[in-house]
Parts: sequence; C-alpha cells; structure tokens
Amino acid sequence: MSGPPETPDKPPVRILHLEDSRVDHALVKFALQRSQLASEVVLVDTVDEFRHELQTAHYDVVLADYHLPGFTGMDAWDVVGEMGIRVPFIILSGAIGEAAAVDAMHRGVSDYLLKDSMHRLSHVIQRAIEVSQTRRAADAADAELAESRRRLAELAEHLQTSIEQERADIAREIHDDIGGALAAVKLDLALIGRRTEDASAQSHLGSAMEMLQHALDASQRIMMNLRPPILDQGMVAAVLWLAASFERRTGLRVVVRRSSETLDVPREVQLVAYRTAQEALTNISKHAEASAVDIDLSDGEGVLTLEVTDNGKGLDAHALRKAKSFGLLGLRERAAKVGGWLDVSSSPKGTSVILSVPLHTPHNPDNAAKAGEESNDQSDFV
Repeated sequence: MSGPPETPDKPPVRILHLEDSRVDHALVKFALQRSQLASEVVLVDTVDEFRHELQTAHYDVVLADYHLPGFTGMDAWDVVGEMGIRVPFIILSGAIGEAAAVDAMHRGVSDYLLKDSMHRLSHVIQRAIEVSQTRRAADAADAELAESRRRLAELAEHLQTSIEQERADIAREIHDDIGGALAAVKLDLALIGRRTEDASAQSHLGSAMEMLQHALDASQRIMMNLRPPILDQGMVAAVLWLAASFERRTGLRVVVRRSSETLDVPREVQLVAYRTAQEALTNISKHAEASAVDIDLSDGEGVLTLEVTDNGKGLDAHALRKAKSFGLLGLRERAAKVGGWLDVSSSPKGTSVILSVPLHTPHNPDNAAKAGEESNDQSDFV
C-alpha cells in the first residue's frame, strides 16, 4: 500500500498494476506516496493473474506496462474489452513510440505516460478517473433519457389506441343510432309529404327534407373521417375518394397520378398513407393559399411513395422546426411505425410532403395492429 491511510470521506484509489519489474512497481508506489494520493496498488505480471483480479475485485484504474514478457499492454487492453469491463486504462512505459501511443489512444486507452515522467502519475490517474466518471454519468443520463422516451412512446401508443377505440365506438353509434334515426325520420317525412296537399306544409316539408339530408351527409362524412371504410376498396380508391372530397369542399383542383389502379399494400401501411394524405390536404386548405394540388401514388421498386404537392405560399424553415409542429411530428411517428419515413420540403412556390415505406420490410405485428388504428387528428403541420 502507498499513500496516507484510508479516510471515511475519501476512500483510496484502487489500482491494478500490470508490471514485470519490481523496481518499476516500487517507483510507482513511491510516486503515488509523494503526490499524497491515497491509493491501494495490486501488482500482477501475467495475463492470467490480470484477468483473475479483474474478475474477483473492483479497481478504479489499471496501469499497464507496454512491453511485457510474451505480450503487450495492448493485449491486456483487449482482455478488458473482452470481459466487458469499463475501467480507466493507462499505458505506463519506459519507451513507447509515437505511432504506438497514437494507436493506443485510437483504440480507446485512457492515456499513456512515460516512466521518466512519473511525477505526473497521480495527475494522469485522477484525470483518467474523472473522464471515466463523466462518461459513465453521460451514458447513464442517455440511458435514462432513452428509457423515458420509450415509456413516453408506449404511453402515446396506449392513449392513441384508446382514442381510436372511442372513435370507432362513436362511428358505430352514429351509423346505428343517429344514422338509423335520421333515415327513419326521412321516410316518415316522405310519407307525410305524399299524404298532404297543403302548399305551406309541403314547403316546410321540403325545407325539413333538405336539412335532414344535410344531417345524413354530415353523419356519413363524420363516420368516414372517424373510420374510413373506403380503405376496404384499396389504397388507390381511398386516395381518389379523399381527393374528390377535398376538391368538392374547397374548390381546389386536385390531380391524382398513380402507377396502377390497384396497389398491393399492407393494411397498416394503407392507413398511414391515408392519414398522411388527409392531414397534408387539411394543412393545404388551412395555410397554403394554393390553387392546385397534385397527389402521386406509386409502388415502384418495392417502395410505396405518396407525394402531396401544392403550389401555395410554402412554409418557412422556422415553422417546420418549431416545437409545436405536432401535425408534422405525428406524421413522422406514423411513418416510423411501419418502417417508413417522411420528407417535407417547402419554398415560396409550394410545399411537398413525401411518405416512403419499403413494402418488403417485415412489420412488427404489435406495431401493425396499432398503426391500423392511427389517429384522425386534424392538427396542422404548424
């Protein structure tokens, strides 16, 4: 042992010294004693002893001679890596070339020190330990952040699933209860209209029928938005229906180009593409001030590509990056769930939203089921 005795506040630094020279080992202990670094130094001179000590005891730092009988300090470093132990590792040598020193640092060794600079030993050891502790703290923080993100993603998926289930229930209620009731009222009004000849009554009945038809159309539209059955007819049919509905609602020209009339796309990918097109069109109607929209849909080279482009005023870079761009973030999350990605480019001449999903990539069944219930949240990009 070298240095002052252990104190409760500052335990000694435990050092594993790999060295075949007892004289050099004594010089290390003397240098540590002079520096007043509280330490415990254990000497080993073979690879087997070195491995045994690492397996059975904890050390704060390793000092290793570069040249040893039958092996080198870098061989010892490889042993540390093979064992999966993270410990500061310092090469301590009487003569190490510049190339060897650079190679050692590139391979992850904490530091190296020439034996004729032994007065700097305690400083090098303390610095290596501090750097190691900082890295461990950073790794722990990264791991904690990753775990938090994972839990947040799980929570978001759970909430999304719950929301979609509620929407599905609402859609069924609208169809079964409200839709059925409105249809029955329409039949009754039609019957009354056939049995009365009063002009004033006929006028009121006509108005009532118009309002009733408006309510029926609205309920159908709400059901389509909540849970689009049009997807049962395929990706192309769904996009064509979406484009036609948007054109009627806004008066903007929409051109849909597709590589074929039918695309063989998994159900979960269809829903992601549908929601992406839906939200892109919503954003166009609210912000773009466009006069025309183009939608391109293809499955060339094993990749489903959906591109929605407008000729509007575009989005500035700040709007795309700002923290509250939840619509855009949501689209990217949806794409990632099915192994795809989303690109958004914008200029004063318009904006383009491109969804790409490799069709040959196997999807996680759990994610596929959840993606099948993707949100219809009409939030904006910006």
